[in-house]
Amino acid sequence: MAEIAFRNVGKRYGGTVALSDASFTIHDNEFFCFFGPPLSGKSTILRLILGLEMPDHGEILIGGKPVNAVSPAERNVAMVFQNLALFPHMSARDNIRFPLAERKVPQAEIERKLADVTAKLHIGHILHKQPAQLSGGERQRVAIARALVRDPVAYLMDDPISALDARLREETRVELKRIQRELGKTLIYVTHDQEEAMSVADRMAILEAGVIRQVGAPLEIYDHPASTYVARLLGSPMMNILPSTASGRDIRVADGAIAVEGLAGVAEIAEVGVRPEDIKVSAWTQGQSGTPSRVYEVEPLGGYTVVTVDAGPSRVRALMRGQPDIRPETMVALSCDAAAVHLFSRNGTALSR
Repeated sequence: MAEIAFRNVGKRYGGTVALSDASFTIHDNEFFCFFGPPLSGKSTILRLILGLEMPDHGEILIGGKPVNAVSPAERNVAMVFQNLALFPHMSARDNIRFPLAERKVPQAEIERKLADVTAKLHIGHILHKQPAQLSGGERQRVAIARALVRDPVAYLMDDPISALDARLREETRVELKRIQRELGKTLIYVTHDQEEAMSVADRMAILEAGVIRQVGAPLEIYDHPASTYVARLLGSPMMNILPSTASGRDIRVADGAIAVEGLAGVAEIAEVGVRPEDIKVSAWTQGQSGTPSRVYEVEPLGGYTVVTVDAGPSRVRALMRGQPDIRPETMVALSCDAAAVHLFSRNGTALSR
C-alpha cells in the first residue's frame, strides 16, 4: 500500500512560503502529477515526501503511517532528480546497479532486474559508457532506470525528461505511462510542461506560489477550471479571459465583440473564459448585426491555424481547423456557444450556472 497523504503541511525558507497548508491524497498505483510554474512548490513537495526536508507543520503519511520522523532510507521511495545525480566515475551499468548492490541484493536478481529495466528504456547498448560519454537524453534514461530497478513503495520524478528533444520526450512519456501501469506502483511526477502533465497523469494538482489551487483528472480540470489562474495554465493557446458586463438579461463579452447566444445575465460575472477552439470566426458582411473585429495575425500550423483578433478592448485567439481563407487586417465576426464559456467572478473564481 503506497497511498501518500499530506495533512495541512507547510514549509518556509526564511521569509518565503514554499508550501502553504497543503492537504491532498495520492492513491495507491496512481500516476499523479504536480504542475505549475517555477517556484510554485512542486519540488518542495517531492523533497518533503522523500524526507530531504522536514515540514514546519502538518503531517505526511505513507501507507497510512506518519513519516515525519522517519529517515529517507526508511521511507523506501525512489527519486529521479532534475540534475540526474549520476556517479561520474561509474559506467551506466554500475549506476543502475548501485541501489541494489548497496542493499546486497543477490547478483542473479540484480542482473535480471537490470536486463528488464534497460530493455524497457532501450539503453542496453550504452551500459558500458560513463556519464560523460552519454548524451543528455541517455543520461536521463539511465537516471530513470536507476530508480525503476528498485522495488520502492513509490517513484518520485522531478522533471525527468526536460533535457530530451521534443520527439524523444514524447516517446519517453508514453513509455513512462506504460511502465507505471506494468509495475503497478505509485508514480509522482513534477513538470512545468502542461502537455506532459495532461498526457501522463491519472490526476494532477495545480500549484501557485506554494498553494494547491485545484486537484483532479486532467480533462476534468481542463473542462472545469476553478479559477482564471488554472484556466490560463491549461490549454495551448491558453484560454481567452475577457471582460464582460451585464446588459439587461444578457452578458456583453469584450464590449459585444463576441456574440454568445443564450448566456443569461448573472450579476456576479466579471470575466468570461473562452477556449480558442470554441470561438467561431466568420467573414463580416455589411449590414450584419453585432460588432466587427479586425484580424491582427494569422499563424498557419498545418492541421490547424491560430487566428489572433482585436475584439473590442481585448486581443482574442481562435483555433481553426486546416488553413482557412482569412487574412490580417480583414474584418470578421466572432461567436461562441453559451455552453462552451466559463464564468468567473471579480476575484477570479469560477461561477456555477
